[in-house]
Amino acid sequence: MPDSNATFPLTHRQRQARATRELIVQAATDLFLEGGYSTTTMDAIAARAGVAVSTVYNAFTNKRGILKAIREGWHQTSGQRDLYRLAGQQADPARRLELAAQATRRQWESGARMMAVYSVAAASDPEAAAELREALAGRRSTVGATIRSWAGDFRMPPERAAALYLALTRAEVYLELVAEQGWTPAEYEAWLASLLKSQFLR
Repeated sequence: MPDSNATFPLTHRQRQARATRELIVQAATDLFLEGGYSTTTMDAIAARAGVAVSTVYNAFTNKRGILKAIREGWHQTSGQRDLYRLAGQQADPARRLELAAQATRRQWESGARMMAVYSVAAASDPEAAAELREALAGRRSTVGATIRSWAGDFRMPPERAAALYLALTRAEVYLELVAEQGWTPAEYEAWLASLLKSQFLR
């Protein structure tokens, strides 16, 4: 009996479909940031991606479907969940915080464009605004739970530990330092690791 959990190589057609979806997502991301979400049309996205407009509709149905794909791609590429898992396995609290800083840097380094796209979309689309709130609430929930589970090692009340960590690792801080002030992502990570250790290991 075949193993229902077995994975099989993608066919040529499946690889082509995936590549086409990635082209469309990249084109849409660029256009949303250049001209705004509400004014970007599916025809413009198709033209930028070099595909037929029917292909865009078949792949995503509408612009909100593309927004969802942008968000899913962010989760897949950041690797932050694996880093938090690795951090939780560290006996040394200082090393744990260094890995948490690295996870935060990865999250916003790969997600800065996604956050910018969602912010642009949220200004004109109430459902996109709701999705952005949902994404941020999901981060508060999952990351907050992780930090609360570490609070005993930091000799700090769990809710205080989570609130402090979430405040210090907001996307706006990353964007201000890296996008506006010209810091490198590595400089941000080193600064954040030092800041977290100063606050949690006192």
